[in-house]
Amino acid sequence: MLFSLLGEVTGLMQSQLESVIRETEKVIIGKRTVIEKILMTLLAEGHVLLNDVPGVGKTTLAVALSRAVGLAFQRVQFTPDVLPSDLVGFSMYDKNSGEFVYRPGAISHANLLLGDEINRATSKTQSALLEAMEERQVTVDGKTYPTERPFIVIATENSVGTAGTQFLPYAQLDRFLVRLSLGYPDYEAQMTMLRDRQAENPLDSVACVMEKDELIALQREVRAVTVKDAVLDYITRLTMASRAHEAVEVGISPRGALFLNRMAKAGAYLDGRDYVTGGDVQAVFKDVCAHRVLLKENAREASVEQVLEELLKKVENPDRKGLFPGIKK
Repeated sequence: MLFSLLGEVTGLMQSQLESVIRETEKVIIGKRTVIEKILMTLLAEGHVLLNDVPGVGKTTLAVALSRAVGLAFQRVQFTPDVLPSDLVGFSMYDKNSGEFVYRPGAISHANLLLGDEINRATSKTQSALLEAMEERQVTVDGKTYPTERPFIVIATENSVGTAGTQFLPYAQLDRFLVRLSLGYPDYEAQMTMLRDRQAENPLDSVACVMEKDELIALQREVRAVTVKDAVLDYITRLTMASRAHEAVEVGISPRGALFLNRMAKAGAYLDGRDYVTGGDVQAVFKDVCAHRVLLKENAREASVEQVLEELLKKVENPDRKGLFPGIKK
């Protein structure tokens, strides 16, 4: 059983995770769902791509989350002149020792690396992130250096002002567990934000309510969440159906299926359960998979979101079979 002393331990973890959300909401108001999904991504040991218009709080969200969880934070403003060595480091000749000495880059100093406007960097610089994101290590001059644990990348890209930007390669998009959007605040949220920032910056009041070692422990518990074969079958049928859809050129990859499983586990854990349901898969399906699906050029009447919604309606949810007591069919 995942949770020994179920009520006590679950209550403690839920309280701790709720505290992280509450601290982050001090600066990002009215966006609890997005904050929860980013926290789930951290629990699932994944990376986040935030795609949105400028000025909605993407960078502020990353800073607030790093402070609430006690993570070492590094920010890289991606521009065309940022080099791969700025991220992974480089070797410098030391005349005193007569040897080359490794000088770490931004990746080596971070638990949470914010790649701001990642689509403004060159493809070569963007690709420097791939090894760190997938294998939690960097390689410089044939030597491998592990990243800090945990290691999470939150990258942002603006959907407007595309002059001087480059599309992220599909192989790099596939490394991000989720792609999310904050969107504009509603009236009440924006009024609260304006009032709160009259005299001070709410970021200064964000408290550390979790240590990084505690996050690592939670990540281990998330990995131990139970997924029945019926749910694994559901994930498999959803992803395979995406590859067979008439409007789809590139469907959900096997990595996408693995990420969908991990994110569903994190969702169940955040909900206080030690097992995954079909509903958990459905709740994160679009966030995990929308950026992994490419449509055919002649599929003008369809959108990726429409295709994914069609798959959710077409593929039978195992919750309807009564496998999970208390779960709505």
